[in-house]
Amino acid sequence: MKERLQKIISAAGIDSRRHAEAMITEGRVSVNGEIVRELGSKADPQKDVIRIDGKIISIENPGCYIALYKPAGYVTTLSDPQKRPTVVDLVRDVPERVYPVGRLDYDSAGLLLLTNDGAFAQKISHPGFRVPKTYRAKIAGRISLEKLKEISKGILLPYGVFKPENLKQEKVNDKSAWISLTLHEGRNRIIRRGFEAAGFTVTRLVRTSIGNITLSGLSEGSWRPLSDREVRELQAPPQGKKGKNILDNHPKINNSRAVRDNRHHKYSGFKQQS
Repeated sequence: MKERLQKIISAAGIDSRRHAEAMITEGRVSVNGEIVRELGSKADPQKDVIRIDGKIISIENPGCYIALYKPAGYVTTLSDPQKRPTVVDLVRDVPERVYPVGRLDYDSAGLLLLTNDGAFAQKISHPGFRVPKTYRAKIAGRISLEKLKEISKGILLPYGVFKPENLKQEKVNDKSAWISLTLHEGRNRIIRRGFEAAGFTVTRLVRTSIGNITLSGLSEGSWRPLSDREVRELQAPPQGKKGKNILDNHPKINNSRAVRDNRHHKYSGFKQQS
């Protein structure tokens, strides 16, 4: 079955769809020996020979799923024009080429998932799937319970609403307070900007869990593979009212490759041309 080239490249774990589109327009992608530059171009990964920079995209390799404890001071990208360290530097010993699922700010720490499975990454990152993510935020100064209740009702920001759930005060002294909270979607720096809009400064931010995956057993900079069970549970569809799957009618999530056996993924990285 033919699919868009950028989708095939992303599913192969080469890079994100956005970067795959850039590869296509730059003339780095070929199908059956012909350079392809149009973003709407399609190919059949089972029948066509697809190359990037002359290397054939490999099929039939297993999916790879990593939980990483990202330290602050690392960018959540594959490379950085400013030459700052990237999260990929922390997983050099992973045998498969993996890339981050979503993002975690440069000055934030905590749990980050990496994979070579584009469909898994898209599904976990999509706001419609509502995967809960928990955080601990250190706030400069004191914050009252009344203020926390006010923040939990929602703060309107220029690009959306910051409305944390399960907002709790864990530790407090005269100089700072640790707050725990849950979000179901992660817009860029939304926690820092949300508290800033409420008159507070976040001095430290740690993501402690993504769905059923936590930082348990990990130290800063270390990683572990996810089990098959953990991957299955992460992909379990969220339920709406009366147990109805809220994604049943979503055209981007409910497709043939959005839900599949985690142990037998169709695309994974490059193989050398023979």
